[in-house]
Amino acid sequence: MGARPTLTKPHFFSLDDIDAVAEAVRAHAPGFTPRVGLILGSGLGAVAEAAADVVATIPYADLPDWPESTVWGHAGRLILGYWQGQPVLIMQGRAHYYEGYTMAQISLPVRVMRRLGADYLFVTNAAGGVNPAFEPGDLMLIRDHINFMGLAGLSPLRGPNLDAFGPRFPDMGHAYDPALMDLAREVAREAGLTLREGVYVGVAGPQFETPADLRLLHQAGADAVGMSTVPEVITAVHSGMRVLGISGISNRANLDGKTTTSHEEVLEAGKRMTPNLATLVAGVLARL
Repeated sequence: MGARPTLTKPHFFSLDDIDAVAEAVRAHAPGFTPRVGLILGSGLGAVAEAAADVVATIPYADLPDWPESTVWGHAGRLILGYWQGQPVLIMQGRAHYYEGYTMAQISLPVRVMRRLGADYLFVTNAAGGVNPAFEPGDLMLIRDHINFMGLAGLSPLRGPNLDAFGPRFPDMGHAYDPALMDLAREVAREAGLTLREGVYVGVAGPQFETPADLRLLHQAGADAVGMSTVPEVITAVHSGMRVLGISGISNRANLDGKTTTSHEEVLEAGKRMTPNLATLVAGVLARL
């Protein structure tokens, strides 16, 4: 065998690096062990206000190596507390590959969640509705994803495998947990919420897609498109976490070239979706 490649931060974080971040989180909330990690996407940060019994609020800048959010609409802080009786670690905003971060940096928070004790990852995002039946403001349960970033070689698992988390070649056949999806359907039905379902496709961004891009993605089976989520899900599945994914449909994808998409539109749609998303998350937490 050839020599093992040597990667350094920010391209690869060792187990010691990850544990150092976990210890920094613990220092703000001694004795707190999260069961669920929740990542809130663009314009969806207000969902965190539904969490009761906040134990600690930590700006990302106070944690070593934690990638700071640079995009408008991402508060950039951790909230540790209890929601529906469940200990949760909530990320108000995330980092994206297009901001200049590496895949190792994007995936670091999920690995820290796992080392802190979280068994579940609830991941949300704002996404363009590629499916013509979807309306801005809809919530979409992610059944599966298309990893355009990863198919091109951008994987959060690149580098030496960390055996403490999972195997070198993790299976992604059931990346989104079937039992959690059933709970989400049950909650939506009882609350009278419209819950779409479909395939999310992750692209690198930051530019919005051309009409030809979108028609290609639609033909490939995508129902919604965004610039996040997939690296986090891959990292969580590799770590043995159970994943629930929800996209907030922020706009109609511009398949015909007749409309214009803006980040302001995405954030405004996030405000409208926040109450329903909070109801959905709370209902699933209550049923875990």
